[in-house]
Amino acid sequence: MTTTVNPTPSHAMGHSAEPYDIAIVGGGPVGLALAGQLLRTTPWRIVLIDAATPARAARDPRAIALSHGSRQLLEQIGAWPVPAQPIEHIHVSQRGRFGHVKLHRDDYGVPALGYVVRYGDLCQTLERALARAADAAPGRLERAFEMRIDDIAQDRKATPSEPAAVVRLTGTSHADHEGLPAAFAARIVVQAEGGLFHQQAQRLAHGAEAARRHDYQQTAIIGHVTCTQPQPGWAWERFTEEGPLALLPHDEHGTPGYALVWCCPPDTAMRRLALSAAEFAEELGNAFGTRMGRFTLVGKRHAFPLGLNAAPVTVDGRIAAVGNAAQTLHPVAGQGLNLGLRDAFALADSLRAGCTPQALQAFASRHRVDRAMTIGVTDLLPRVFGIGGPLAAHARGASLAALACVAPLKHALARHMMYGARR
Repeated sequence: MTTTVNPTPSHAMGHSAEPYDIAIVGGGPVGLALAGQLLRTTPWRIVLIDAATPARAARDPRAIALSHGSRQLLEQIGAWPVPAQPIEHIHVSQRGRFGHVKLHRDDYGVPALGYVVRYGDLCQTLERALARAADAAPGRLERAFEMRIDDIAQDRKATPSEPAAVVRLTGTSHADHEGLPAAFAARIVVQAEGGLFHQQAQRLAHGAEAARRHDYQQTAIIGHVTCTQPQPGWAWERFTEEGPLALLPHDEHGTPGYALVWCCPPDTAMRRLALSAAEFAEELGNAFGTRMGRFTLVGKRHAFPLGLNAAPVTVDGRIAAVGNAAQTLHPVAGQGLNLGLRDAFALADSLRAGCTPQALQAFASRHRVDRAMTIGVTDLLPRVFGIGGPLAAHARGASLAALACVAPLKHALARHMMYGARR
């Protein structure tokens, strides 16, 4: 059974309350999945702290891409099926240039290469799965909602093996009209709140090299479009001179169509946001080509700047970071959430050995290759395809053509996109 924590000073450090084994800061998909897997595979007592509420998350309309490997992970914790549109085929190309790569589900023996889901639907499914896991492990999960964690501190004088060593979390409850501070203590703290990446990177670095950062000088426009010549089951990744343009099969309020992720320079993005719906759709057609017919914009457009932010390390003492708290990636190939879910499951597996710094270090070591490879691929693609000039374009076209012809290379890339380096 899940208990809701009353975030008042009665939970402050120094009081008689027993520390939690694990505190998870962030109740998005990665934090929910981590909590669910920990309840299934460990005996630890957990507190899950979220700045929002499940009702707010359920209303989030964003479309996100899940790989087949992520589906397998979600199935482990009873968080599948999720309302989703399958991606059965993927077409990768350059606009107006030769060379392309096609990936098909039948080549890999999977029902779909990936899925497009609404963020709110995924969160609701994970919430239901977590509630079932909590019912099966009574007294082991507590929740704190509408709470912002302002500080996470550990005693660096304590020896790593000290069993009584804890991490202190101090926050502010948005639900408490008096604004009373709240504090928690835990033997292990997992930062899964992506909005706090910069503070977490500073905590984790602790004198190490600076976080890996790159400003792609691009803004992503996201929205929902329909077209006159849809091709069910196909996802499209087209590299234009301005940046990647992705169309992913997705229904919006019962309207079949595509989730759009259109990357372009910031000033171009601002101009496109100011266009009428018809003007925007026409410009999209000019950028994508005529393969899908005429586009129609449905609903609102949104934009966000694109950059790589990766903490140099993901573990420091008794604190670990996963998901967007550890790294935020370019949306090319849709790997951000998929890497975050692999973070969560790899960490849960390591914590079966104990709530210790050694277990966290084992996680960081085992997950290092997957993290480095995924960050590297999603950083390399927009950089390489962003190089201007006809010679570079021809070289990229030749590379795509070669990739399409060399089956082992194509399959290796596809399998990493589906599973990461966990297989």
